[in-house]
Amino acid sequence: MEERKPAGGGDLDKGEEFLQIFYKGAEFTKELMRENEKLRYKVLQLEEAASSGSDGPSGGERVAFLENRITLLEKDKERLLKRHEEIEKENQDFADRYVEVQEENNNLANLYIASHQLHSTLDYQEVLRVILEIVINLVGAETFCIMLLDEKQEAMTTVAAEGIESGQIERIPIGSGLIGQVARTGEPFFADNLELHQEVDLQEPIACVPLTINDTVIGLLVIYNLLTQKECFKGIDFELFNLLAGHAATAIYSADLYSRSERKLSTIQGFLNLLSEAPSQHTHR
Repeated sequence: MEERKPAGGGDLDKGEEFLQIFYKGAEFTKELMRENEKLRYKVLQLEEAASSGSDGPSGGERVAFLENRITLLEKDKERLLKRHEEIEKENQDFADRYVEVQEENNNLANLYIASHQLHSTLDYQEVLRVILEIVINLVGAETFCIMLLDEKQEAMTTVAAEGIESGQIERIPIGSGLIGQVARTGEPFFADNLELHQEVDLQEPIACVPLTINDTVIGLLVIYNLLTQKECFKGIDFELFNLLAGHAATAIYSADLYSRSERKLSTIQGFLNLLSEAPSQHTHR
């Protein structure tokens, strides 16, 4: 069995790595300052030697030495500055990635809590309500709907919606249009450029995610627009969609089975009550 690291351990390691990279940049800066200080000290020594008239290299030799030394220091300075820029870029990339990881961890933690709530009830309408809340809060969808398969009609029917009335969304036959194709193939659809979908088009969603159980499509999560403007979907969005689709499909299927079984039990119990009452009425007469 694979050993799991304690939660948050990866974040601490990356934090330490970030500090180490930052310290390296500071060391390069200190090294550059030390080299400049050495140069200033050497210039002062030569100036003192020249003013005192002591024996030493001639004026031309001193100038040549200083020019050569300055050239070397300039090269070192350029090298250090270039390396410093590289480290700054690495720091920025790391900081951006760290923010993404933190956001991903928060979203996954919220999804875990939401999925626990989703599976804590077998009430069909309550399950649909919880799914709507998850899509709004985690995915950030503004207008969307949940469609389920009507096996008799071979079509997808809207059972819950947000930002639009369920009755406004027509029944979509399997294989008809973009939504019908996703229902038929089970392959999710995501629009490449979300900026081209500013207005809601019920036939052209920005995302259509199949709700599947054992590779069988039982429903669809159809999203028409989001609360916040995005240019495109990111990796974290795809992960959330995939996890949500699996949990939502299981919860809906379980709640639907439970609801049907409850209705059947209620019908059978009513029939048994009628049978048990009939003899007693006859005996009473």
